[in-house]
Amino acid sequence: MLAKKLWRTMGLYRAQFISMILMIALGIGIFVGFNMEWVSIKTNTEHFFSETGFADYRIVAKEGFSKEELAKIKALNGVDEAALYLSVSADLQGVAGRAVALCVTTNPKVSGILVTEGAPYDGEDAQGLWLSDKFAKANSISVGDELTLVYQNKKLRGTVRGLGKSGEQLICVRDESQLMPDYETYGFCYVAPALYEEALGMAYYPQINVISTAQKGAFSDAVDKALSKTTLILTKEETPSYAQADGEATEGKTMGAVLPTLFLLIAVLTMVTTMHRVAAREKTQIGTLKALGFRDGTILRHYTSYALLVGCLGTVLGILLGYGIAYAVMNPSGMMGTYLDMPYWELRMPLFCILCMLGILALLTLIGYLSVRTMLRGTAADALRPYTPKKVRPMLIERTKWFHRLSFGTRWNLRDVTRHKARTAMSLIGIAGCTVLIVGTLGMNDTMHSFLSLYYDGATNYQSRIYLSESADDGAVRALKERYDTDASQSISVQLAEKAVSLDIYEIRHDLIRFPDKTNQYISLAQDGAYVCMRLAEELGVKAGDSITVSPYGSFEEYTLHIAGVVRSVSENIVISRAYAKTLGIADAPDSLYTKTEKTEIAADDAIKTVQSKQAIVDSFDTFMDLMNLMIAIMVVGALVLGIIVLYNLGVMSYTERYREMATLKVVGFRDARIGALLVQQNLWLSLIGVLLGIPGGAGALWYLLKKLAGEFEMKMAISPWSILIAVALTVGMSLLVSLLVARKNRKIDMVEALKGAE
Repeated sequence: MLAKKLWRTMGLYRAQFISMILMIALGIGIFVGFNMEWVSIKTNTEHFFSETGFADYRIVAKEGFSKEELAKIKALNGVDEAALYLSVSADLQGVAGRAVALCVTTNPKVSGILVTEGAPYDGEDAQGLWLSDKFAKANSISVGDELTLVYQNKKLRGTVRGLGKSGEQLICVRDESQLMPDYETYGFCYVAPALYEEALGMAYYPQINVISTAQKGAFSDAVDKALSKTTLILTKEETPSYAQADGEATEGKTMGAVLPTLFLLIAVLTMVTTMHRVAAREKTQIGTLKALGFRDGTILRHYTSYALLVGCLGTVLGILLGYGIAYAVMNPSGMMGTYLDMPYWELRMPLFCILCMLGILALLTLIGYLSVRTMLRGTAADALRPYTPKKVRPMLIERTKWFHRLSFGTRWNLRDVTRHKARTAMSLIGIAGCTVLIVGTLGMNDTMHSFLSLYYDGATNYQSRIYLSESADDGAVRALKERYDTDASQSISVQLAEKAVSLDIYEIRHDLIRFPDKTNQYISLAQDGAYVCMRLAEELGVKAGDSITVSPYGSFEEYTLHIAGVVRSVSENIVISRAYAKTLGIADAPDSLYTKTEKTEIAADDAIKTVQSKQAIVDSFDTFMDLMNLMIAIMVVGALVLGIIVLYNLGVMSYTERYREMATLKVVGFRDARIGALLVQQNLWLSLIGVLLGIPGGAGALWYLLKKLAGEFEMKMAISPWSILIAVALTVGMSLLVSLLVARKNRKIDMVEALKGAE
């Protein structure tokens, strides 16, 4: 009998039960989805890095390393494998705008390639090329095709032996200025050392990549002693592929802690208020069961099973939703598939997710148990009496003359808000949560557009960046400067407070590079001071007027820099002018030139290593913005669904709680439209208050996420008035729609049935 009653009661209160199930499914789904995403990223990338021999350390020197120096590194304690390594940008001859990262390793066990199609990698093959499979697919290149790569005006001709993926090129971008990979224009290509050395005429390797379990401090000391010089050593955490993949996992972990908390909080509060109201509505039924002889324990188990069933259904749907969310992000054609180039995309459910879901299920069951237990107090006669809301004291405002001048509807709604505080608070939380999500999401879009405008519309006024070859002499560099009217830069790796940063020296004559400060204003570089990026300034606790000391790797020189200001940057660096560098005694040796000339109009030259088009960078941001727009649409829809579920559930709850009151109003002559207007009026009040709370909440959430998830881009938070207006319009519009749907129910009020109950 009780089983039949369970399904009958759930059908009677289907709106409330469906809303609880959906809220739990949303909370569990987002929690599971986001946490599965970051755990799957971490697990799959670690497997891929291990299989391709991702290096733990990279010893870097512009002058290059010899095989004798490699042998010294291999002989160190704790070194498992080591290889001479090179990764430079090379153009693909005959196809305009196509380039690859030319990769050479003298030991395929270190920083190697995982071949997915074609012949295995052969380090002795003097004609073989092993190409990125994504780049090959985007450019219709197949195994057996002949290709010619151009590097430093030297040509490397070979045959594509195989296609594959590389851990070193997990995120295949030209440099830090490019956010997203563009496999149509840029990929990677592994060649055997024999082919590279024959084409270049020498064996130039600027890196020794090492697989080792040694700690960095001990390893660095051993390397410096073995090579008899101070060396720049980068850990895997300081390389783009590892750092950015780990950053994606960290971002997913952070989002998995923030968003699900909001949804689960609302789901639990919805469960508390709804189960309490359902139990209150069932008070007479509970009394009847007691009168028929059912024990309190039996009745408790029966009504607790409602909460357990709701929790189980919500959890199952949530797990399915979570897998859907994780798969949408973690698959070769999904969001991460456009960013990470790896062969493994297995979804992993972390153990803590299972434990948390069991805990949430137990909590929901406990809520159901506590909601019913209060209704079982006393005798069967007590339980048979209908539930009456607790008496509330008159509001202070009711004692004023001003209150009695208000309209009837306003006074009625104020009293109802005071009497049903839990429902009112839930409505405010739902509306504010919806507003927070929409404002934060649209604000991220505004912030990103502001970032792109700041850096790529205002700060980079060049069309092409010319990377100079290591062998370029002063005369050739001067000729290129005059021919293309360039600005120039030079980057030196220096040690600052036990970390490696870039000291960037700029010679600005044509305003092709500009530098935004903390207020997003462009500044001119002083001739007597340095500018540190915001991250370094915050980390070191320095400001304008302070001094810092840096030491270039590979030398025993030290430079004390006077800080002239703080600038925004997309990398950890220190910026100085060429004039200031001259006073410090730093030799003029530019490695990049910036010009208004298009890449296609720059002629091949022995002094040019490669040329990068600004348009290629902008195109990569277009891909990033497409993904962001998709995420924005998903988040806005999710926020609106959240708001609709919460408000509809609470609206129906409000309708049932005020059923007798509205019946009384109908008896005294109020029309359906007037009663509906009373319901809409209260929801609009709560919507406006919720929106006012949600707007600063959304700004705060955006600030937090920018700090935690996008700190390396040093973005300044931006929320446009249009975004605020859109958030207000969507939230209030959604609330109004739900209110109108609920208000239509008053037409079905049976006045006799509502008023004949016992007082």
